[in-house]
Amino acid sequence: MRLLVVEDDKELNRQLCDALRSGGYVVDTAFDGEEGQFLGETEPYDAVVLDLGLPIVDGITVLETWRRGGRSMPVLVLTARDRWSDKVSGIDAGADDYVAKPFHMEEVLARLRALIRRAAGQSTNEFVCGPVCVDTRASKVTVDGAMVKLTSHEYRVLAYLMLHKGKIVSRTELTEHLYDQDFDRDSNTIEVFIGRLRKKLQVDIIETVRGLGYRVVEPDHVA
Repeated sequence: MRLLVVEDDKELNRQLCDALRSGGYVVDTAFDGEEGQFLGETEPYDAVVLDLGLPIVDGITVLETWRRGGRSMPVLVLTARDRWSDKVSGIDAGADDYVAKPFHMEEVLARLRALIRRAAGQSTNEFVCGPVCVDTRASKVTVDGAMVKLTSHEYRVLAYLMLHKGKIVSRTELTEHLYDQDFDRDSNTIEVFIGRLRKKLQVDIIETVRGLGYRVVEPDHVA
């Protein structure tokens, strides 16, 4: 999954990005509202962490602009403001949740997992298909309870497909959610990761839909 962090405090921005990357996410970052607004308008994100007190363009304006433009990705607002009215303003502007500074990093991670789950219609941190289980909280994969060792890219591909179980996901969409904005993206590598996943999982849950992409289905339904 690919996230955007918009936070002008460079140290806090770094801490957030480090924690999110350690949690298995791809992360883009911005340090002011203008840059953050542009990225949110032009790149596909599974969720956004947005500070309200941003330079150039404030967070509320950024959020309102995204929502008016039809951008529906989940947004977790960060605010150092104590007034309840500021929190209400964030929610009214289109935020899905908020965390007040100072905060525990685990709380941010938990709230983001919940937002991403809800957006995809999932109810738990564990995505299950047949004997395969992806635990997004621990960033681990098991088959029949046995741990399967995956690279970070393999894990991201599988987690994204499992999050959207039953839906066809194109190679382009996978590529956009697998790499950050500065990476030299090549959708042909997705086929390589899919092949590796099939060998490691030893369970037929990833179906190739010719000309369209891939989808995760129960083992008995794979063509």
